[in-house]
Amino acid sequence: MKPTTNQLFERQITLSEIGEVGQQKLQNASVLVVGCGGLGSPIAVYLASSGVGKLHLVDFDTVDITNLHRQVFYSLEDVGKPKTEILRKFIKGRAPFTEVKTINKAITKENVFDFIDAVDLVVDGTDSLPTKYVLNDACVLKNKPLVYGSLYKFDGYVATFNVKQKDGSYSANLRDAFPEMATDIPNCEEAGTLNAIVGVIATLQVNEVLKIITDIEKPLTNELLIYNSLRNTQLKMKLKPVFTKDKIAKIFKVQTYVDVACSGQNTDWQIAPEDLKQKLLSKEQSRNLEIIAVLENLKLPFKVNQTIHISKFDAKKINIDASKTYVMVCQRGFNSYRATEKMKKQYPDLEVLNLTGGISSYE
Repeated sequence: MKPTTNQLFERQITLSEIGEVGQQKLQNASVLVVGCGGLGSPIAVYLASSGVGKLHLVDFDTVDITNLHRQVFYSLEDVGKPKTEILRKFIKGRAPFTEVKTINKAITKENVFDFIDAVDLVVDGTDSLPTKYVLNDACVLKNKPLVYGSLYKFDGYVATFNVKQKDGSYSANLRDAFPEMATDIPNCEEAGTLNAIVGVIATLQVNEVLKIITDIEKPLTNELLIYNSLRNTQLKMKLKPVFTKDKIAKIFKVQTYVDVACSGQNTDWQIAPEDLKQKLLSKEQSRNLEIIAVLENLKLPFKVNQTIHISKFDAKKINIDASKTYVMVCQRGFNSYRATEKMKKQYPDLEVLNLTGGISSYE
């Protein structure tokens, strides 16, 4: 069956605020969705189902079984496969008028402009602070609206940044809410999250995109909506545009957009992924390693000797073998570094190393 646009979008076109003119605006629009996980996957599906003509999906990761409780558009059969490709196939099965382009790589300072130049607006569905900031700053420099979403346990945050106002100025951006990247905010993997709040924030982001494209009512500009799912409460924090394009340009020139928590780590306490690989390939050297994972349910490319969640990590309770080298691992190298610090404080002469960049950097 090949439906017509009127059949697919009849209920939406019926809305006087949308109509055929609004539906055509959606068809003509191109949107970049960065991150295809808990936020990004429903965002992409809803946007395509609403009739957005072009979607660019960016995600470098694969489907993981520990994420399925909130990434509901993936199945058990998809585990281990690229998120972008699975999501593209799902969308094409229900949105024949949407062109989907997939990019299976991470966004960096070096390539961010290549991604955003070709679209009308950007949606942030990531849980990476460096990615959020590089997207924000690039959107400011290129005059692109950015629909922001983030999560922390039972709280969700939504805002629409950098929208052109009637006087020609631009609304507040991420740095007007949070001037600098925090170093102590865990992501969903580390802090946990309930799937309901993920769905709520994703659909709120979709709502912002649809309002911007169709130009109906007022998007969440110059304010940050904070929603708590346990109490069903929300508040709006007013934002004042302070970080202008000139200020952002200066920041962009010097900022590396790497995790600032990692940039301050002791280089003497690090082991590079390539060096760990070489040690693991050698039977003699591998016997001298004691690898400890500090997060549970990690998708590990090698065996670990024990798993101790960072929240329960107590160096005093670990039986130490002074002849071994202890290697701490987590997903991105942040929590494992915290464990390394605890081990070195308790056992200054013990050789303890942090896997630099975590499992994400180990290929």
